[in-house]
Amino acid sequence: MNNNKQKLTLAILLANLFLAFLGIGLVIPVLPTIMNELGISGTVVGYMVAAFAFVQLIASPFAGRWADRYGRKLMIVIGLVIFGFSEFLFGIGKTVEVLFLSRIFGGLSSAFIMPAVTAFIADITTPGQRSKALGYMSAAISTGFIVGPGVGGLLAEFGTRLPFFVAGFLGLLAAVLSFFLLKEPNRSEETKTTVQLNFQARMAIVFKPIYFIALILIFITSFGLSAFESLFSLFIDHKFGFSPKDIAIIIMGGGILGAIGQIFLFDYLTKKIGEIVLIRYCLIFSAIVVYLITEVNQYFTILLTTIIVFVGFDLMRPAITTYLSKIAGSEQGFIGGMNSTFTSIGNVFGPIVGGYLFDINLNYPYYFSTIVIIAGVVLSMFWKDPERQKAPL
Repeated sequence: MNNNKQKLTLAILLANLFLAFLGIGLVIPVLPTIMNELGISGTVVGYMVAAFAFVQLIASPFAGRWADRYGRKLMIVIGLVIFGFSEFLFGIGKTVEVLFLSRIFGGLSSAFIMPAVTAFIADITTPGQRSKALGYMSAAISTGFIVGPGVGGLLAEFGTRLPFFVAGFLGLLAAVLSFFLLKEPNRSEETKTTVQLNFQARMAIVFKPIYFIALILIFITSFGLSAFESLFSLFIDHKFGFSPKDIAIIIMGGGILGAIGQIFLFDYLTKKIGEIVLIRYCLIFSAIVVYLITEVNQYFTILLTTIIVFVGFDLMRPAITTYLSKIAGSEQGFIGGMNSTFTSIGNVFGPIVGGYLFDINLNYPYYFSTIVIIAGVVLSMFWKDPERQKAPL
């Protein structure tokens, strides 16, 4: 693929990711209002988020394999259509059952989209270009969150359900753009599947140390982070009485800092200190800031702490994805799917535990997350960098 065509394809991918995650960001400021309207507890919210993650967990390995077998573009388009439908369903939902069904479809859409996009980017980039391209991917996601909550807060003035309908429309728009503008990539020798392995053989690959330690770390961090992230807007609504506008400011501020870090620092840091060391530092930073959120009580310090808490996450997640992509070789779709799978395992149980703790004490999910993230720090100390060489499959 020539340089101009590569840039255009990458731009289309990033634009579609931006639209999809703009849709997700739209609904964040109004979630507490809807939860309060329906009288839903933190425990139920935890189960709702877990339902999303559980479906993503089940579907991700299959979606990753299908991305390798049937093509990246098809999985992306299907995932975006499902996403749009899930948001429309949440917008019309008046009962907990319908909201749960919406989250189930949302989890399915995520399982289709993320492994396929990661594999698509791996197909059109060289190993030297990949960390920068995946950094841009994370920045596109973060930018969606930057713009989304602000727009969602404004739309909520006209009705708390309107952001969900707009999110659904954006998902379908992204699907249409992907269908007409994206071309299925030609896979390089590095990412081309040369040997068809059965599922058992592929699972054996997962347990190789070069993959397994990274995937276990993904599980530990997603378990700890999801325990409070899933309840973040409810936490600041209940504890500090923040309005949808205040919540939007926090999410936008965090997204701006995260995007700046991903665009201007991520590529430099991964080349300077490597993905593993960057992940270790991000874990330490995140553990400190997550704990500090329970201690602050002034508006400015609350605003500052809650904004910077997302910076560590926004650098850590693409670092793990980049590491796995660099060593995945011909198994890009499968390893991308396993990345989503281990993330989902943590995301299933983290919100359940967090929701239960939230109903006991608002601060408990944050104490719990701090402990789990510290466990991730300890594990990362034993994680050796294999000089970022591709593992033999």
